Amino acid sequence: MGDEVDDSTNSSSRLLLVLFLLMGASSLVASHDGLLYDSTAYTKCLGKPARPLYNGGILKDIKITSASNDSSPSLSLCNLTQVTKYSFSSWVKIDGADSALIRVSLRTENELYSCIGNVMARSGCWSFLKGGFTLSSPSNATLSFQGPGSTDVTIAIESASLQPFTDEQWRKSQYHIINKVRKRPVTIHVTDENGERLQGVDIQVKQVSKEFPFGSAIAKTILGNIPYQKWFVERFNAAVFENELKWYATEPEQGKINYTIADQMLKFVRESGATVRGHNIFWEDPKYTPAWVGNLMGLDLEKAVKARITSLLDRYKKEFVHWDVSNELLHFNFYEQRLGPNATLDFFKTVHESDPLATLFLNEFNVVETCSDVSSSVDGYILKLRELRRGGVSMDGIGLESHFDAPNIPLMRAVIDKLATLGLPIWLTEVDISNKFDKKTQAVYLEEVLREGFSHPSVNGIMMWTALHPYGCYQMCLTDADFRNLPTGDVVDKLLREWRTEDIQGQTDEYGSYSFFGFLGEYSVTLEHGNGTATSTFALSQGEETKHVTIHL
Repeated sequence: MGDEVDDSTNSSSRLLLVLFLLMGASSLVASHDGLLYDSTAYTKCLGKPARPLYNGGILKDIKITSASNDSSPSLSLCNLTQVTKYSFSSWVKIDGADSALIRVSLRTENELYSCIGNVMARSGCWSFLKGGFTLSSPSNATLSFQGPGSTDVTIAIESASLQPFTDEQWRKSQYHIINKVRKRPVTIHVTDENGERLQGVDIQVKQVSKEFPFGSAIAKTILGNIPYQKWFVERFNAAVFENELKWYATEPEQGKINYTIADQMLKFVRESGATVRGHNIFWEDPKYTPAWVGNLMGLDLEKAVKARITSLLDRYKKEFVHWDVSNELLHFNFYEQRLGPNATLDFFKTVHESDPLATLFLNEFNVVETCSDVSSSVDGYILKLRELRRGGVSMDGIGLESHFDAPNIPLMRAVIDKLATLGLPIWLTEVDISNKFDKKTQAVYLEEVLREGFSHPSVNGIMMWTALHPYGCYQMCLTDADFRNLPTGDVVDKLLREWRTEDIQGQTDEYGSYSFFGFLGEYSVTLEHGNGTATSTFALSQGEETKHVTIHL
């Protein structure tokens, strides 16, 4: 930003920041062809704000004027278009409180977007806010910073940036990341028994499995249902039980533990070769806590939760790659209310001691879906994760439930950017789209969410919440009851094909080599040369360099 914001104004002062964006949409698009998204994010409060992303984007060189009588900054935006994704960021500092959740809203001529980004700002230092929006129609707009309604907080901003992306530019950024982190170049060298390179060898390469976990929830309805099982196995390499491992399902009455259904489902998953997540050990929402647990206090509750962990882990140690140790802790705190503020920390430590190779997750909703939910701000999630780490938790991960209404894709990406600064595994754990939309609209939104998740370098896996029941699914199904694809199923099948290396046929060159660019995973290779044949396999894992594979024929 060209001019500095005066941060010495007290809480009774009022600040008005007015930015007039005079450039038209067509000139903006033309001037940013080939632009790649900047995933830079900060989660620590700094003494000075960093430089604005994209050098300010379309806010570059626009002078900020200030006036008195407003403690909440506003930006007036002109000529915004509906075919554009806008990435917004700013550094924020407050006065009048030690800390406060600052939300940015956007009002157009016809609509109000109640939150396009938020940050837990502090006094005395600068906090980084990152978000974004996509408009449903072209419009001028006013972007406003707002603090808690019950406190008199003055907000200062610096290094603001607003960067427009066309859909084509956004997609190019996605492909750029996919090619960088989901794929890798391979060179296969073919030699004879003396180590001499062989030219003109017929080569066939087939990807037999994918490294990236992409799956769905399943329910007990899959047991004995051969068409359902076949449909699942043909598509997915990861699974999670919808309800069958939850405490209310395995121990509805104290001491009467029954893992029969879970065991049968685990047997199916083992046979399919899929990765399986453990969901969940404790659910903080008292509505989903077993009724008998809700009646326990003190030592009786402590004994019950320890028995729950011991029972699960004695039976399923090393079976589940993840455990959702605490579900929806940002919204509910059943156990911490009764067992003290260290209850969750103790859960994680005990589970880690019992199953040290499993990754242990907090799992939460309304973190990437929206920023309007003050209970689950991205900074609030980061704060909780850091508290657990300071307490000694290790092997931890970030679960983002991802139950979307109409997705705000630039906000989704910005939130994951901030979470990624922690360096922890991030999974989209329960992806679906609200059933308030028709099936075609669900499919459009689902594709946007899945593409965004797969193309973010810090997302390690995606699970959809699409377990099929006689009544349908929780919010969104992929097929009808006869396993005929719905529009959402067509989207999934299209992406599964797109994110897989097609079968390759070719010949080695004059150097006895054949090169290709493939998605990460396991591959089989078949060679034919004269009367000689050979088969081999290799694994393609993430790396910056070309993978070299030598096969003797």
